[in-house]
Amino acid sequence: MSEGKEKRFVGEVTESPQDIADARLENTKGVASFERMKITEEANGELIKEWYDEARGQTLESLPAFMGKLLNDYEHDYGTICHAVTACAIGAAWAANHSEQGGVTGFQATAIMWEFIKHWMSIKGPARLLEYRDMLYPQHREDFRTISPKTWADLQSEARAALARADGGEFGKMPPDVKAHMERIVAGKVPFGYRVRHS
Repeated sequence: MSEGKEKRFVGEVTESPQDIADARLENTKGVASFERMKITEEANGELIKEWYDEARGQTLESLPAFMGKLLNDYEHDYGTICHAVTACAIGAAWAANHSEQGGVTGFQATAIMWEFIKHWMSIKGPARLLEYRDMLYPQHREDFRTISPKTWADLQSEARAALARADGGEFGKMPPDVKAHMERIVAGKVPFGYRVRHS
């Protein structure tokens, strides 16, 4: 908190979003007693929806208070903390996008989403995100039946490397059905009814 200012507490009127965030931090350190609101996904679905709506309006200035509210004002359970963290992350993305250097395109937004998945979930790829409702539209047929040549080459390379490691005994014996499956991939059989898309 800024020097020379009174200590502030959640619920008081403050001069800036940063003061609000500071006040919440003070509360969590025991400066004042503060009771968190207990919430659940079932009982507080509308509240959680409001977090996501509010996240879209975040700026670099408002973000600390927004995150402070979500993480300090509520007593989270296993499910609600997931929504709080997600809303904080979305709020941070919108704050960055609302900044002087923001204004990302739809294509850039997709790249950001994949970078987040890669670094948050440690997904190495190749990977694909499918919306099954796209099955309603015939123009999406190939999305559910084909893989790209690059993906196929990556899968064959991974299978070849995994078989080499298994043969060397580095990770113990590979189950016979897994080994046979990978051998078929290396030999050129595309699994699960897929085919390689050549465009």
